[in-house]
Amino acid sequence: MTVILVRHGRSVSNTARVLAGRSEGVDLDDAGREQAADLITRLGELPIRSVVCSPLLRCRRTVEPLARALSLQPVVDERLSEVDYGEWTGRAIADLAKEPLWAVVQAHPSAAVFPGGEGLAEVQSRAVAAVREHDRRLAEQHGADVLWLACTHGDVIKAVVADALGMHLDSFQRVTVDPGSLSVIRYTQLRPFVLHVNHTGARLTAMLTAPPSDGEPDSEIPPGDAVVGGSTG
Repeated sequence: MTVILVRHGRSVSNTARVLAGRSEGVDLDDAGREQAADLITRLGELPIRSVVCSPLLRCRRTVEPLARALSLQPVVDERLSEVDYGEWTGRAIADLAKEPLWAVVQAHPSAAVFPGGEGLAEVQSRAVAAVREHDRRLAEQHGADVLWLACTHGDVIKAVVADALGMHLDSFQRVTVDPGSLSVIRYTQLRPFVLHVNHTGARLTAMLTAPPSDGEPDSEIPPGDAVVGGSTG
């Protein structure tokens, strides 16, 4: 059960250095539209069974070309929406960096609650629950090797990756997730495996390690186990 987490393409708010949050109508800029179109080349050869996305426009725009190429109808999930930044929404990043809460977000994000909005711990809880639920549902429909895609937002992906790595949320600022990047997590019964973080290369196909199957060198290793020595000794 493998999920490709796509951060939406670059948006007009990214370019303007404004915290878009859940503002309506924030679209992709020219570079972001190119990133959306490029997903077909980067991912189009993979057997993706489902496309799930945040309800916000920039995420829906990002997955449209790929979903159309794959003949899939995107599934919108509110739990993958952007952080509710409350009163911070729409403000310039340069101004927000002067707020006392900014330091908390950097050093102790598990304690950060945005005024009039939500806390980052809440974000992680809802996002991880969404990913795990879709993973289970799709595995039941398509088998344990199912591959699917979720398009969401930077802090949301960082929170999901941190959970998969077993990192405390207070360390999630160490993870970088650029617009248009791909991060890949495989979930097993015993543990998640983080295969890629912030992949921005031309094609993911050749870099997505498939789980061992019968007849391959590691086929005697249970799928939830890590190979001692990193598979090569």
